[in-house]
Amino acid sequence: MNIYIGNLSFNATEEELRKLFSEHGDVSSVSIIKDKYTAKSRGFAFVEMADQSEAESAIQALNDKKVGDRDIKVNQARSRSDRPKVRSGF
Repeated sequence: MNIYIGNLSFNATEEELRKLFSEHGDVSSVSIIKDKYTAKSRGFAFVEMADQSEAESAIQALNDKKVGDRDIKVNQARSRSDRPKVRSGF
């Protein structure tokens, strides 16, 4: 299951997220999304967990948990086709 983590501190590391989610099960991958020009964190990440029940446990336990200086938002990631369309105005 792919998990979305929002409101992430810009100082958070992939290692910290792996450790945090590993408390709830096996973590397949961690990816903090970064700006392609500055390489700085955009404040969100994705964690992949193979076992659905472990992923659901992590979501329940970690949503609204204070990590660093922020309360993170954790939920099941939606596929690109399921997300609302954003209009840029250009």
